[in-house]
Amino acid sequence: MRKVAYIIILALVITSCKESISEEIESVDDGIISITKEQFQNSKIEIGSPTEQVFNIGIKTTGKIDVPPQNRVKITSFLGGYIKSTHLLIGDKIKKGQALVTLENTDFIDIQKDYLEVAEQINYLKSEYERQKTLYDEKITSQKNYLKAESDYKRANGMYQSLKKKLQLLNISPAQVHKGNLTSTITIYAPISGDVTVMNANVGMYMDASDIILEIVDTNHLHVELAVFEKDILHVKEGQNIEFIVPQASKEIFKAEVVLVGKSIEGNDRTIMIHGHLDDAIKQRLLTGMFVEATILTDSKKGFAIPIDALITENDKNYVLLLKSNENGKYTFEKIAIEIGEKSTNEVELIENKRVNKDSKLVTKGVFDIY
Repeated sequence: MRKVAYIIILALVITSCKESISEEIESVDDGIISITKEQFQNSKIEIGSPTEQVFNIGIKTTGKIDVPPQNRVKITSFLGGYIKSTHLLIGDKIKKGQALVTLENTDFIDIQKDYLEVAEQINYLKSEYERQKTLYDEKITSQKNYLKAESDYKRANGMYQSLKKKLQLLNISPAQVHKGNLTSTITIYAPISGDVTVMNANVGMYMDASDIILEIVDTNHLHVELAVFEKDILHVKEGQNIEFIVPQASKEIFKAEVVLVGKSIEGNDRTIMIHGHLDDAIKQRLLTGMFVEATILTDSKKGFAIPIDALITENDKNYVLLLKSNENGKYTFEKIAIEIGEKSTNEVELIENKRVNKDSKLVTKGVFDIY
């Protein structure tokens, strides 16, 4: 109870202080504000003049973090089967050649049996073909017998090679099948190293040949893909710097470099794709698919800068507080309309006019404590 009373008293004191401070602000005229020296000091207000700075000029665009096609793999099976075993979860790191899942299906045995049958016939048919060819060359047998032997051998050899390739695609060793070691299970191995980003398989689930079992992404080759409008593309060149943020995650500015500029206009919005390489230091902090807001830096210019915190924005117009006088224990400021140019992270370009220039004294910090 005592704690509650203390909080109430504290709130009343703070409110009283705010009211007394606001009473010290004296509006002399439209746009003219006066404050006491004591309030100026208590609010830690700062005054400064515009400073010369180099502003980067760039093209605003959006895009996403992505990887090249060869670094994104969707794992499927050559033939369907039931998932017999898997130990993977989304986010697991995978090495090239690592076992991913084991599938089971009696159809795998049928292919191996067909392969064995053809393998047993192939030697006989080859021998018969060669014998008939010799006899034909010596005018001992007819052309009909020779052509039939040739056709039978080539048909069987084609079937043999086809079944052998199927076994290899299923990761079944033809040599083991020759030894009579048939299996109803196959193992799918990772074709690249990377991270598991999609996992659709559970033990006992049937996966058809067209079903995506899982997806692996190699994040060592992350890049930024940006869409630039047709009207801006002639200003974009390889080697230009890119600054971007991931607005849903952070306001931190990341760096990249333009390495490829698209050669065709895509879609109804008439954009060209720009490929940018990332600094190695930030690749581990970003994820594929992240939306980015970017600026491609195409030029630079010198100008006079003021802090963004010095701006007052009302009805799409910008103002600053100009120091008029500091006398008789009072600071007097005037609200002046200005035009702004380029922007950086914390500063904005001031377009000089008759009232505000590089020598003007402006409120650079605490503007909203006054206004």
